[in-house]
Amino acid sequence: MPLVAATSFLNPPLPESAARFTDGFGQRALLTVDTEEEFDWHGPFKQAGHSLDHVTRLRKFQQFCEGIGVSPVYLIDWPVATSEMAARIIGDAVRAGKAEVGVQLHAWVNPPHQEEVNNHNSFAGNLPAELEREKFKRLRDVIAKNIGAEPLIYRAGRYGLGPNTAEILSESGIAIDSSVRSNFDYGGDGGPNYRNHPLHPYWVGEEGGLLELPLTTVFWGMLRKQGKFLFPRLEKLGRLRGILARLGLLERIALTPEGVSAEEAIRGIDMALDDGLPLLVLSFHSPSLSPGNTPYVRTESDLDELYDWWRRIYTYLEMRSIKPTTVAEVMAATK
Repeated sequence: MPLVAATSFLNPPLPESAARFTDGFGQRALLTVDTEEEFDWHGPFKQAGHSLDHVTRLRKFQQFCEGIGVSPVYLIDWPVATSEMAARIIGDAVRAGKAEVGVQLHAWVNPPHQEEVNNHNSFAGNLPAELEREKFKRLRDVIAKNIGAEPLIYRAGRYGLGPNTAEILSESGIAIDSSVRSNFDYGGDGGPNYRNHPLHPYWVGEEGGLLELPLTTVFWGMLRKQGKFLFPRLEKLGRLRGILARLGLLERIALTPEGVSAEEAIRGIDMALDDGLPLLVLSFHSPSLSPGNTPYVRTESDLDELYDWWRRIYTYLEMRSIKPTTVAEVMAATK
């Protein structure tokens, strides 16, 4: 097969690398869950001392998803993958065909521990190739053993892809990556820049090889067509960005209940569908299922609002004739 895109995730792909889907696929939505340990989002990264108290709440969330006809993709990291409780809850759902499992690499808690734990090294793609490879392979293997299913999708913790990640995933049998957070730039923090990456799924390397499913983040407002140019220039002017959003001129909307209202997300869905995006990739972090773990869910009332967000979003998607999908269906539908 001819090469249709760069072999690294770090460069925006060529237009001809866009993935095509079978005619019957239409437009669909994929729910991904960054399933991870609880830690201080505002503190320094630590190798140990994390808790997993929220894991028991995954059972309720799974039941909720089944009730609305959605099969979530649990992207799990080392502490979750080695938890007996998580293995039972997620493994039961995966074996029943009601959920899927993938890999999420949090480098700072994932053996082998050879690097200094700091902000730069929290992006796994910044690590030496052999260390990134060994961390990934150990995690993939423990997931396959404890969950009882081979993971086929990957998300780098902190969206931290690197120059060697594509090769590591390809040689390890991973078919899909979903680490690219289009319209975001983590360069100031030592991570990758995805400002110019597309929202449309695309191939990395050979067509039919490694498929990228970017997380869905759109620009909304009268100036949305200039969003890629304007938004980075407003990065340090948070107040002005808020004013532009309130005036309906420019707003960046990610499809997540964390920091994004249902009304905003529905506007984002409309933009993505009107632009013909074939796949919406929604996400959130599993510690938000228990109050006090993330900035987004501090109380039980906040948690009720999170569940209500999902109800409203999937009700709206149904109104727009957007079906939930799975990794297996995406793989079968790409061409």
